[in-house]
Amino acid sequence: MTQMLLRLFVKNYSDTEDPAVRKAYGALSGWVGIVCNVLLFAGKLLVGLLSGSISITADAVNNLSDASSSVVTLLGFHLASKPADDKHPYGHARIEYLTGLVVAVMILVIGVELLKSSVEKILHPAPVEFSLVVGAVLVGSIAVKLMMALLNRSLGRRIDSATLLATAADSRNDVISTGAVLIACLIGHFTSLNIDGWAGLAVALFILYSGVGIARDTINPLLGEAPDEELVHAIAHVLQSHEKVLGIHDLIVHDYGPGRRFASVHVEMDSHMDALDAHEYIDDMERDIRNELHVELVIHYDPVVTDDEELNAMKMLVQGAIHEIDTRLALHDFRMVRGNKHTNLIFDLVVPFDLAGQTKELKQKIDEKIQFGDKKYYAVITFDTEAFNDPHTR
Repeated sequence: MTQMLLRLFVKNYSDTEDPAVRKAYGALSGWVGIVCNVLLFAGKLLVGLLSGSISITADAVNNLSDASSSVVTLLGFHLASKPADDKHPYGHARIEYLTGLVVAVMILVIGVELLKSSVEKILHPAPVEFSLVVGAVLVGSIAVKLMMALLNRSLGRRIDSATLLATAADSRNDVISTGAVLIACLIGHFTSLNIDGWAGLAVALFILYSGVGIARDTINPLLGEAPDEELVHAIAHVLQSHEKVLGIHDLIVHDYGPGRRFASVHVEMDSHMDALDAHEYIDDMERDIRNELHVELVIHYDPVVTDDEELNAMKMLVQGAIHEIDTRLALHDFRMVRGNKHTNLIFDLVVPFDLAGQTKELKQKIDEKIQFGDKKYYAVITFDTEAFNDPHTR
């Protein structure tokens, strides 16, 4: 079904990196959501009022909120597709995250209101009328919501959209909550138990749960969450596939919204390499990352001395010393400044977050381990956190 809708309504649907195609995916999801949820709202509201069921009415209001969310999603994808301008040189793609946050707030507000109504029905229960029409509407709602969940999940995965995946999760939760309403109606019809208010309470809690989850998923990228591990490993793989690259570190990825990612990284290459050749080589690597991963990458060139026997020996010694302290420690940018009475070993040390407050102790332990013979060595260390130095990139 997803493939058929894409062929009908999305031109060049396979080119998901095109902002216009991404906008069309969002529009398709939004219009399907609006039409389906409005129809479900009308049907459930009518049945809920006729039967006197607060849980069915609550489910109807939930569908209305979903329709409003689809409108917001539709508008959000339209605004997010706007090109960069003077005031927003990195584009407007983050609006998609803001759209998800607005949807989450709307869901939370509806959830709170339904929670109040359900508690009132629990305290003051009233009989619920059940009929084949009520059952047919609820079963039909489950089928429609299941279709919407599968559609949005498929669309969200195709364009890697947190907003559409959140919409899919919301539809999935609606399937569960409507199923709870149906069960409550059947129990009330065939037994003397009136659990309509409790079912409404369950629906409200599912709505609140969905809202909190969507809010979390949209707030994290706005705050600056860690980059996707697959993307980090993919960048590292492309760079390290070049034979002249000796190592990489300090990879930083900035997310300005879906499809708008910028990154910087330090790349180590032989210090004897001609400067013009190194510059050309870096240009080629940046172009490869842009073409293969659609990331705008800026590379900082770190020259590495490879033919100094003493430096290489001391580097191996320091590496062994830090691994004796903690195998998670790693170093880069190793240099050596020789003097008459002592030699400075200068390097960056990558430490995990739980050791970030123990830099003095770590330096003292390293200084103790690198002393041997008559020559004095001092460790001059710049401490880096592991946030931008994934072990797979070193």
